Amino acid sequence: MACPCDQASPPSRSVTSGGGEAGTQTAGLQPRGAGGASSSEWHPEGLGSTPGGLSARREPVVCGLGVTRFENTDGKYISPFHDIPLFAGSKEDKEIPAKRSKTTGTEVLLQCCVCLGGEYHRTIGISFNQTVALTLILFNMIVEVPRWTNAKMEIATEEPLNPIKQDIKKGKLRYVANIFPHKGYIWNYGALPQTWEDPNHTDNITGCCGDNDPIDVCEIGSKIRSSGEIVQVKVLGVLALVDEGETDWKIIAISADDPEAQKIHDIDDVKKHKPGYLEATVDWFRLYKVPDGKPENQFAFNGEFKDKDFAVEIIKSTHEHWKALLHKKAEGGTIKCTNVLVNGSPFCCSEEDARMIVQSAPMHVNGDSVSPEVDSWHFFPK
Repeated sequence: MACPCDQASPPSRSVTSGGGEAGTQTAGLQPRGAGGASSSEWHPEGLGSTPGGLSARREPVVCGLGVTRFENTDGKYISPFHDIPLFAGSKEDKEIPAKRSKTTGTEVLLQCCVCLGGEYHRTIGISFNQTVALTLILFNMIVEVPRWTNAKMEIATEEPLNPIKQDIKKGKLRYVANIFPHKGYIWNYGALPQTWEDPNHTDNITGCCGDNDPIDVCEIGSKIRSSGEIVQVKVLGVLALVDEGETDWKIIAISADDPEAQKIHDIDDVKKHKPGYLEATVDWFRLYKVPDGKPENQFAFNGEFKDKDFAVEIIKSTHEHWKALLHKKAEGGTIKCTNVLVNGSPFCCSEEDARMIVQSAPMHVNGDSVSPEVDSWHFFPK
């Protein structure tokens, strides 16, 4: 089947984030959906997309309880959990002519529309075994918590359209404690959309089930980001946290536009160019719940960080679990799967339905005033 890139290019159309369509695609091309993929294939939703067609609408803040909802450029409400694509564009892709190909061993990187199973994807690189070329992939990260802040903002997975809001426990707004010498979160903290750590799946590495959330990301770039910001990141490695008996992977990544991104490509580069950062990360995750009277967290691999390739394999797995969730092939419990753009999902709703969900959401109630304890330091022996 001839690649459409070799033909006269028809008019392009801007397609906002979604499970099946994302980024700027050539009119008439239909990306592959989640159905029909075998266990040995990886067919990502929204491959080759960018966050350029998205915006976050932040509703009024009442006593620190801010709620961020997401719209696309057409003003349609969407779910950041389900409708923002996992995959972003590639910086390298912009530097390579559209039809140039590079062969390295058994892999062919095609900078054009790549045919998979008779259907086209606009992509960065696909190998012969239909897995994404790791070296060129960028991921969309949804920032929940900016660096140096304490409010525990997170994607509300149990609310329709999954806004970002501050977590509440026992009627009180949640804040993370300051573990000396740090203030709040020591990275921009967030999640990868279209991923899910299945609580019914026992991880064969950690021996524990997933934590029922999108996979977490620690972005280590120099810029302090905003809650609700969508950042294109390079994955560098992963830490296997076991939090109260649940697998809670922590992806280490850096924004693609960070000044140091050109020299940091894998976890060993972090050790070289940001000495002490990974050790501080382990200490932070080990201790951050101790001030609340809970035991120290544990880690697989004795707290050793695994490299980029390992991390991408974990992301692939959680993306497959998410696809099963969105197509009713996995039990999601109280997770809300309502979405606007995921092709073939039985949970897909109309633009009008999404608007009604937002308009009918309960008004935000006043939370407690921020306790001075939030600014306290907690000291623990090394």
